Amino acid sequence: MTPFLNRPLRQLLPWSTALGLTLFSLMTLAQPLPDSFQSALARAQVPPEAVSLLLVDADGLSPPRLSHRADVLANPASVMKLLTTTAALDLLGPAYTWRTPVWVDGQVKNGTLYGNLVIAGQGDPALSVEKLWLLLRRVQGLGIRRIQGDILLDHSAFAPPALQPGDFDGEPLRPYNATPEALLVNFKSLVMHFVPDAAQRVAHIHTEPPLAHLRLPSRVPLADKPEAPCGDYRAGLQADFSDPSRVVLKGSYPASCGEKSWPVAYVDPASYAARAVAGMWLDLGGQLSGEVRAGNAPATPPTLEATSPPLADVLRDINKFSNNVMTQQLFLTLAREATPGSPATFEGARDVLQQWWGRRVGTLPPPVLDNGAGLSRQERISAAGLARLLQVAYASPFMPELMASLPVVGLDGTLKRSRAALASAHLKTGSLRDVLALAGYVHASHGRHLVLVALINHPNAGAARPAMDALVDWAVGVANPSSTITVGR
Repeated sequence: MTPFLNRPLRQLLPWSTALGLTLFSLMTLAQPLPDSFQSALARAQVPPEAVSLLLVDADGLSPPRLSHRADVLANPASVMKLLTTTAALDLLGPAYTWRTPVWVDGQVKNGTLYGNLVIAGQGDPALSVEKLWLLLRRVQGLGIRRIQGDILLDHSAFAPPALQPGDFDGEPLRPYNATPEALLVNFKSLVMHFVPDAAQRVAHIHTEPPLAHLRLPSRVPLADKPEAPCGDYRAGLQADFSDPSRVVLKGSYPASCGEKSWPVAYVDPASYAARAVAGMWLDLGGQLSGEVRAGNAPATPPTLEATSPPLADVLRDINKFSNNVMTQQLFLTLAREATPGSPATFEGARDVLQQWWGRRVGTLPPPVLDNGAGLSRQERISAAGLARLLQVAYASPFMPELMASLPVVGLDGTLKRSRAALASAHLKTGSLRDVLALAGYVHASHGRHLVLVALINHPNAGAARPAMDALVDWAVGVANPSSTITVGR
């Protein structure tokens, strides 16, 4: 088991606490906003009073380069993932893995298991279709082709959350609204792949994973006009996902779209894992006399285990693509590791993070936590707190893993379309209705780095993306005053 408190970072605590006091004492030194940033804010009709900013050296040895309302608590949207992922690197270590144990609970004779197959979820955030396929193939490698019994799924590692997928914004079919689960399979999403066939005037549909007892269309007509623009092809399909046993497509698909993939959250998420396991087992040629249902794992050692990628790899999916449910899985994992044997809860995870904040970040005002992913109207943190967090991470042994998990400006993840100077920074983004946020590291000459944090809470926040690009370019100019800044490409 990975040690729950990382020894090297613990040794940095006295220095980091002193740095936090110095940083917080400087927050009241207000400075004028950069002209380019302020002009872009004005075009977006966002007042300066809706903005919190901080630009400071990553090593914390100099006063802030820019500070504006940095001590104000604001909604950070998905930038809150920086707290969850940084704490996880410290508490769990970058090599931490999740294990999904499997028990063959019975006797195997002539290819038949006389008993039950048991799978216990342990919170793996990355149990994809491919990983489930490999897991069940390993079961078949034990000589099991038929199960004369049931497949039991143990979800007890996490307490059932009092959440529904549509609670946040009334969009339950959006994959980003998936709720956490101990045995989370493929983010509880159904992915439909469309491949147009001009000769037959249809688009062939391949769907994954195969969900048991769900009827799916294998094709949909192409649009009447071959030259019809792709546009909003999803609306044109006139999909109806309301029936858990059947997906209906009443419209057509434009040939001009080429191949497309459409992920949709399954309408009955509570049954998703059972349907996915049953469907995959049957798809592999297995037979099952009973059903897939909830159950408890035996107290004996498991027959085999599936292992997740290491935490450092999982963080790249979380931060670069801002995956909410993976973050919540990680958030609950922190609670589970802190209290082994007890079902993990959001309340327990919040306690772990608040205690960690007190040890690492020190006297700065603590954040207001909800689910640790930023998909929340309650979560709050200050620009000063985020900057302090990034400085602590920068001084720690896991700094390379954290920085590598952040989107690179103009190259990948949620910053692929940014028009700021190419590859000038590694930054986590955040976006909700009325919220736009950015935080991370700006690259300076000679291997130096600055920490940049910007939080905008305003009804026009969505229109302020050009302002964020202008701010990044300005920060790069501060970091490299002799360099030539290229805006866009």
